[in-house]
Amino acid sequence: MDQEHIPGDADGAGRRRFLAIATGAATAAGLGAVGGCADGDAEGPGKGPAPSGSAPGAAAGKAGPRGLDVKAENARPGKADWTVTKAGPARAIEGFADKVSVLPGESFGLHVSTTAPRFTVSAYRMGWYGGARARLVWRSEALPGVRQPEPTVDPGTRTVRTRWARTATVETKDWPEGSYLLRLDAQGGEGQRFVPLTVRSASTSGRTVVVNAVATWQAYNRWGGYGSYDGPSGGYASRSLAVTFDRPYEYDDGAGLFLTYEAPLIALAERLGIPIAYATTTDVAREKRLLEGAAAVLSLGHDEYWSPEQRAHFTAARDAGTNIAILGANCCFRRIRLEPSDLGPDRTLVCYKSSYEQDSGFKRGHPATVDFRSAPGADPESSLLGVIYDGYPVDAPYVVTNPGHWLFEGTGVQAGDRFAHLVGVEYDKVNTGFPTPRPIEILAHSPVVCEGRPSHQDTAYYSAPSGAGVFATGTMRWVEALDATGDGSGGRNHGLDARSGALTTRVTENLLRVFAAGPAGRTHPARDNVKTVYAGSGS
Repeated sequence: MDQEHIPGDADGAGRRRFLAIATGAATAAGLGAVGGCADGDAEGPGKGPAPSGSAPGAAAGKAGPRGLDVKAENARPGKADWTVTKAGPARAIEGFADKVSVLPGESFGLHVSTTAPRFTVSAYRMGWYGGARARLVWRSEALPGVRQPEPTVDPGTRTVRTRWARTATVETKDWPEGSYLLRLDAQGGEGQRFVPLTVRSASTSGRTVVVNAVATWQAYNRWGGYGSYDGPSGGYASRSLAVTFDRPYEYDDGAGLFLTYEAPLIALAERLGIPIAYATTTDVAREKRLLEGAAAVLSLGHDEYWSPEQRAHFTAARDAGTNIAILGANCCFRRIRLEPSDLGPDRTLVCYKSSYEQDSGFKRGHPATVDFRSAPGADPESSLLGVIYDGYPVDAPYVVTNPGHWLFEGTGVQAGDRFAHLVGVEYDKVNTGFPTPRPIEILAHSPVVCEGRPSHQDTAYYSAPSGAGVFATGTMRWVEALDATGDGSGGRNHGLDARSGALTTRVTENLLRVFAAGPAGRTHPARDNVKTVYAGSGS
């Protein structure tokens, strides 16, 4: 089929609108199963003069030859009160970690600014925990608060820089691998904020790897007035050409994009008890052998910004038989370069987009930081994903095409069944005008109209020559839908209802169990149906 019009760089106002549409009520979305959950209090405040070490009773789950025992970890008591309920004024308290991820037992620095005289830090490991969704692993004693200097803006790249002093050093002894939210609580003045951190796995062999999409979180971060889409003027021309992890996250009380696009999937995967490993996009980019031997790798709900190294390592994993699941849309769209910041390696994300010719790194011979499908060096993401990004914004029903597929087992769906609002706010499709692995099988083929242009969203699965299976949802709302309950009339989760929640949950369960068992393409080969599906839709 012919290549259709694909949106390029949206202006700043449009991408701000996108983020508001995509992440509205994100904290609430992360609480879909909190009611009636266990409330354990085994962990107490830290005892030392600084927030280092672990609280009594905070030992990790038993680790076996395949890593963390997820079932044992999630049998520990959870804490349902992990959320931010008293955010306070805009600058009441905020902070960031000087490492995106650490290995268990490594330390990291916290850089905190607050108007309060004292504050505490609580480390919550995110998971299932009987529905509580988090466990309190460690809590600091009260620490002295300080208001840090105002940020500066680099005149050339419009990079926001904080250069804040380190407030505390935190040890992660006995912290299990996983995705963490550190909650900062101001004392003597109202204010709470999150700081995300990943305690990464040293080995992923035999496990399903959850990859936190930290590069995309940072690209959308406008803390200090600038992000990768716009600056204070709201215009695309005023955007940052490079952004740094050396600043707090503006969105979702400091959690970035984690609560909407990642936390529901982590809760489901840990509830299933499959062997899981944890990493970030920067870890995958940096460590060539990190994914070696992994059973599967999961890209979550919004994972747009990839370095060439990350893409090469995902591709190598697929070609060695590791299954890949893309549980969102608009994945692997922007090509970035990671550079150091004042605080360490890989803490600056460079993405010049249409201004790539101004990039000194490009002039030195680095790949252009443009969209992967764009020249120079065009390499469309479809060669890895099977699907390709087709546009935004849309809000459309998800339409089942292939109900007999093994991924729909136990759902009871029939051909033509529709699930309101499940396609949005961005979507992907199979488009053989771009490089597309075959055989590829379309499971859902949903009509959409994107800014007046008729098209389709596709959920697709292909099997690679290595035996790996690759699955792509084709919609950004998949992970969010895992928490959908009720009839959707309240507007929460973009109007997604319990039917969508049940569908996405069962399909994801089927996916995770099969992918954890080994190369899915060998046991569940794809049966190509692109010609039939698109002939039937008239596209």
